[in-house]
Amino acid sequence: MTHHKTATITAIGILILSGTAACKDTSSGSSTSSGKTTTGSSKAAEAKAIPNFVGMGLQSAQDTAQTAGFYALKSHDSLGRDRNQILDRDWKVCTQNIAAGKTVPTDTELDFGAVKLDETCPTKDEKAPSTADGTMPDFKGKSVKAARAALDSGTSITVKDASEHRFILVESNWQVCSQSPAAGTTLNGQPVEFTAVKFGESCP
Repeated sequence: MTHHKTATITAIGILILSGTAACKDTSSGSSTSSGKTTTGSSKAAEAKAIPNFVGMGLQSAQDTAQTAGFYALKSHDSLGRDRNQILDRDWKVCTQNIAAGKTVPTDTELDFGAVKLDETCPTKDEKAPSTADGTMPDFKGKSVKAARAALDSGTSITVKDASEHRFILVESNWQVCSQSPAAGTTLNGQPVEFTAVKFGESCP
């Protein structure tokens, strides 16, 4: 009886030790696997010459850029009115941020300045107004949308039609005629008022 009991205890002990060893191995394997670092080789972007996009329709310019391997593309309103180029076929390219013929990596971002097809390209891109110096810019002739974008997002802004009593819905189609406070005034959170007319109309 004693011999049988000892054998049983020994067998149980062997099973426990085996189980512990198995757990150790599994744990060790998992740890090695999770701590493993895979290093991938990153391929540098190919360098290519920039095509001449000026004069192209915006959609054609984008297609040409992508065919050449340039996919980081953006565009902006060359007239500084902050309009979105929603239908690219309705816009033409006036400027490009990188000169034609320059060789750059194909992951370089290309930025096209554009105007609508029936508009004339400016001699250079119109700069959007800025309040970076903490003073009120001269917004006269600028689009209401660009003026709003230049001001702090918390600014209280009132815009009224300078000639009639029309609702000002698409602010990029309206130009500022007058403003309060005046240009050069220090900005300290005061409300801002604009009067405006549509582009193509004269301010009263």
